[in-house]
Amino acid sequence: MTEVVAALDCGSNSTRLLVENDVGDVLQREMHITRLGQGVDVSGRLDAAAMARSFEVLAEYRVLMAEAGVSRGLLVATSAVRDAQNGDVFLNTAREITGVECEVLTGEQEAAFSYEGATSGLAPDSRTTVIVDVGGGSTELAMMMNATMYSFSMQLGCVRVTERSLGRDVVTPERASAARIMIGEELDRAFGEVPAFGSVKGDVRLVGLAGTVSTLAQLDAGLSVYDRDAVHHRLLTRATVCQWRDLLALESPPERLQHPGMVVGREDVLVAGLYVLDAVMERFGVGEVLSSESDILDGIVASLQRS
Repeated sequence: MTEVVAALDCGSNSTRLLVENDVGDVLQREMHITRLGQGVDVSGRLDAAAMARSFEVLAEYRVLMAEAGVSRGLLVATSAVRDAQNGDVFLNTAREITGVECEVLTGEQEAAFSYEGATSGLAPDSRTTVIVDVGGGSTELAMMMNATMYSFSMQLGCVRVTERSLGRDVVTPERASAARIMIGEELDRAFGEVPAFGSVKGDVRLVGLAGTVSTLAQLDAGLSVYDRDAVHHRLLTRATVCQWRDLLALESPPERLQHPGMVVGREDVLVAGLYVLDAVMERFGVGEVLSSESDILDGIVASLQRS
């Protein structure tokens, strides 16, 4: 009899679920925009309405897990809960609702799970594989070199950069400059604290994951309806990243929603994510990024199946 496990990810912008059995069959893969990180960067606390949105989705996931026969699971919380003074309140309620273990990941743990998930199924490559996970509140960089994992969690994410510098509407030159400065300072910190990142510059296979990259892949493919096969391992050039960033920056959020592939709930924060992605590509000296629909959830499921 096969065992069924579940991974849940409560991120700053979305709340997601992956249910899989031990022979690799994906039984459920769900995502809802809940914007848990709304206002955390300013207030240092999780907003009551934001928590309520997430709890409502988690209750739906509890039903799906029961229907799938889940026997074990792990819910992880990342940047928003990590940074919030009342993060324990969220975790305690999430544990009651879902009935599974819940924990806040460190940036390093988040990067490790993301790396394992994103690199599963990749063809061998002579270049060093680096993953960039552009989340809502943080962006993780990770790579494996000489059997050692190097990772760093930057205080950058599409929600954080939007709230702190870029704004949600048409991007002005002043706001764009502020965002670039904010992103550049965090990248300086990452490369300063992890010198190994600089040692591979120009010889990198960059793999991008999470909502910013996934939505960009959908926009590039012109998809009105999500098709995992069309976006998973889709190669995106830096020119494509900049083209969509600059186009969307001149539009209001309602106008952005008119593009086939734009995900409702990302129209006000995607531009910030693309600024982050472009800066990472520039810093590593790469001209393309490989989109991966396998991510932190897949890494967590793999870990559960090993234990």
